[in-house]
Amino acid sequence: MPKQKTHSGAKKRFKLTGSGKVMKQQAGMRHNLEVKASKRKARLNQDQVLAAGDAKVAKKLLGH
Repeated sequence: MPKQKTHSGAKKRFKLTGSGKVMKQQAGMRHNLEVKASKRKARLNQDQVLAAGDAKVAKKLLGH
């Protein structure tokens, strides 16, 4: 059976930590940044752990 290819969209959006968690960039940092508070932008700029159900799908797409 051939190897499973990594999903191109998934590899751009998610990364795996050493412990196996799936990380994602939070939404809301693309535009209208001048109206958002610095505190809010700092919070949005941090990576977030993907929810368990979504992580299962993302791992499959990443080939793990």
